[in-house]
Amino acid sequence: MTESAPRRGRPGHDQAAVLRVATELFTRQGYDATSVGDVARELGVSKSAIYHHVPSKEHLLERVVGEALDALSEALDDVSARHADTAGTRLRDAVRSSVVVLAAHLPAVTLLLRVHGNTPAERAALDRRRQVDQRLAAMVREAVDEGAVRADLDPLLISRLLFGMVNSLTEWVRPDLDADALADAVTTLAFDGLST
Repeated sequence: MTESAPRRGRPGHDQAAVLRVATELFTRQGYDATSVGDVARELGVSKSAIYHHVPSKEHLLERVVGEALDALSEALDDVSARHADTAGTRLRDAVRSSVVVLAAHLPAVTLLLRVHGNTPAERAALDRRRQVDQRLAAMVREAVDEGAVRADLDPLLISRLLFGMVNSLTEWVRPDLDADALADAVTTLAFDGLST
């Protein structure tokens, strides 16, 4: 039996690797400042190798931010299905689920929070993000109406503060942190406060 000759050149990369590197570059350099050539250089392949996996730079962005938005939308659908009758529990679980989604999809969520709306793909992502924000704000209003959340604060302000806290996790959370423990801590802080 003869040994086959070793493969020449760099090994190929799959679509997941292309998306991972594109996400890192878009987040670090900005979407506008990153080219398909940058992604190819980072992977050590030609631009045409990238186009073997994806048709355009915009497609890369759409896939990544779509991952974050799909995961969050699915989590909110699950929360609504589990707690259809109790708005306060639904809101609490939505905050907790948002943290879990953020931790599980940290690179994609981080990129989503940094898009500016300069391209059609970014504008589409921002439109979808606004829809999610509106769902979350509606959950807050329902919890206020139910009496589960204090009524002396504007529900929109409560929503922005709650989910602003969740979104700020992208600045310091690490992938090796326990997502469930973090979600429990954020939810406890948000709904029970710091007082003993």
